[in-house]
Amino acid sequence: MVEEGAQGIEDVGIPGVDVSKPSIARTYDYLLGGKDNFAVDRALGDRFINDLPGSRAIAFDNRGALVRAIREIAVNTPVRQYLDLGSGLPTADNVHQVAQRHASESRVVYVDNDPVVLAHGRALLAENKQTTVVQADLRDPKPIYESPDTRALIDFDQPVAVILSAVLHHLNDDEEPTAVVEYWYDRIPSGSYLFISHFRSEDDPRSAQLQELLQGSLGRGRWRTDDEILTLLGDGFTVLPPGLVSAVEWRPTEPQTDLTDWQRLIAAVLAVKS
Repeated sequence: MVEEGAQGIEDVGIPGVDVSKPSIARTYDYLLGGKDNFAVDRALGDRFINDLPGSRAIAFDNRGALVRAIREIAVNTPVRQYLDLGSGLPTADNVHQVAQRHASESRVVYVDNDPVVLAHGRALLAENKQTTVVQADLRDPKPIYESPDTRALIDFDQPVAVILSAVLHHLNDDEEPTAVVEYWYDRIPSGSYLFISHFRSEDDPRSAQLQELLQGSLGRGRWRTDDEILTLLGDGFTVLPPGLVSAVEWRPTEPQTDLTDWQRLIAAVLAVKS
C-alpha cells in the first residue's frame, strides 16, 4: 500500500527482503505503475509486458473490480470491517481509502507475508488508527485470526468483508486454497461478505502460457476454471449478481463490449454468508 511518488525501495534497506528473487506483491505493484519493486520484480513484469502483449490488462481489470466491490459493500451493506488477505502493494485506491471514502468509520486489516508490504504499509497508515497491517501467511490463518492487531480492529461477532483479491491463484492445489476459505467461513457470522478474484482458465493457450511463466519464475500460479473457482467458495456462501464473471464485467460503471482474450482470464465474484 503505497502512495504515488513514494521513494523506491531500492533506495532504502528493508530487513528480510531477498532482492535476488521476484515477489508476487512487488511484481504486481510494478505492473500497476508503482515504485515499490526491485530490478528482479521488474524483469518478471517485463516478461508479461513484452512477451505476452496485452496481459497487463489483467492487473488493471482486477484492481477495478476490487474497487467496485469495496464501494458496493461500503455503500449498500452495513458491513464496516474488512480483512484483506494477501493485500500486496497497490498504488492507489486501497481498500481503506475506498471504504472510508463512503463510510468513514470503516476499519481495515491488511495481511501479507512480504516485508515490503509491512514496512511501507505501516508508514502509510501511521496516521490512520482504523487501519493496520499484519505480516502473516494466509496459508496459516490461525495467527491472523488471533493476532492482537487483527482483534483490535475486527469484531468477529459482527459481519466482516473478507477480501481475497488475486491471491488464491498463487496457492497451488496442494496448498489447499479451499481450506483457507473454509477457515474464515467458520469464523465470520451470517451477513459477512467474501470477494474473490482469480486467474481464470478457459483451457486456452494464453492461460497455459501465463501459468507456465509464473510456475517457472515463482514456483506458483494456478489458472482455474469457473467451476474450480466457485468450488473454492464452498456451499455456505450465496453468490451475488452478476455471479462469477470477467473482472471487467463485474458491475462495471460503463458497458463493456468486445473483451480481449486477456480480459477473459481474470474473473471476480462477490458472495454473502447466509
